[in-house]
Amino acid sequence: MNTAIVVVGANGRMGRTLVGLAAAAPDLTLAGLVDCGDHLHALAVFGCPAFDALEKALSDAPGAVIIDFTTPEVSLQSARIAADTGCPLVVGTTGFSDAQMRQLREAAQKTPVFWSSNMSVGVNVFLKILPELTRALGEEYDIELVEMHHNRKKDSPSGTALTLMDCLAKARGWDLDDTRCSSRDGIVGERPRRQICVQAVRGGDVVGVHTIYFLGQGERIELCHQAHSRENFAGGALRAARWLAGRKPGKLYGMQDMLS
Repeated sequence: MNTAIVVVGANGRMGRTLVGLAAAAPDLTLAGLVDCGDHLHALAVFGCPAFDALEKALSDAPGAVIIDFTTPEVSLQSARIAADTGCPLVVGTTGFSDAQMRQLREAAQKTPVFWSSNMSVGVNVFLKILPELTRALGEEYDIELVEMHHNRKKDSPSGTALTLMDCLAKARGWDLDDTRCSSRDGIVGERPRRQICVQAVRGGDVVGVHTIYFLGQGERIELCHQAHSRENFAGGALRAARWLAGRKPGKLYGMQDMLS
């Protein structure tokens, strides 16, 4: 079955990667590209209709799956339009507030919506095995996390880091809001037992590195995921778009739903 795709933020770093992979996929059709008017000329190289508004793209491609890797504000606008038109929506944007996530879930009651803080299949398999490892090691092992990204990333910690920390906290029966620490500075005293600390590193063109440390007496375990290119995330998002095309609304879908 061929799936029609509309990419929002098509001239961004992730947008152009998505467009390139979708154009090469025999089972996908690039039905529309959406970006602000100043960027439309740059999208002509793809030979696909380009629009300055999502509504215009969907009028040419009703029922297309929307893919949005932009900002929380733009993604919520896409969610409202998707809910009004009944088009499925795949969102890879991070940095949502709790209130914004509630709005995304509300849209998912009206149309199929898929969101993940990380579209990598590897990261999401990582999330499946972490709880078992965390419980097996027990609370004698302190947990720390370091995440590294390029110097243009706007949110910190990364959405993936927050998802990993939440997974780790739940495995220990902790509330992440009560146990989360973001780096350290000054005379902070001894490390509390019930704490998960994250450090964010920014620089260069790093696509994404997340390292989890389990630190025990006399040993440590390091688990690291490194994304070598944005094609990793784009491929996961396109896989999600194919999968979402046949789903019904009613819940906010994620990578674990697809992988299961």
